[in-house]
Amino acid sequence: MALLSSAKRRVGAHLKSAAMNADAKQTEFCTYLSAILLGGLPLNVVSDPWWADPVAALVMVPIIAKEGIEGLQGRGCDDCLAGDR
Repeated sequence: MALLSSAKRRVGAHLKSAAMNADAKQTEFCTYLSAILLGGLPLNVVSDPWWADPVAALVMVPIIAKEGIEGLQGRGCDDCLAGDR
């Protein structure tokens, strides 16, 4: 995911495309969530703690909330808008 995000960012910069830059930002966001998930999987396999999934969810909440609030406010990311300048 990180490599895909980087490639999308390069293409977005080359094309000066706000849509591609926004898609690169979304892929980067998915990378964070995937890393959190993949970090918790070995923990579940090794010891199966009851608290692992709720902790992973709580780590994700601020990331998701920030993106959601910015989306509801109609704010675009600085990287995404760079293609419009």
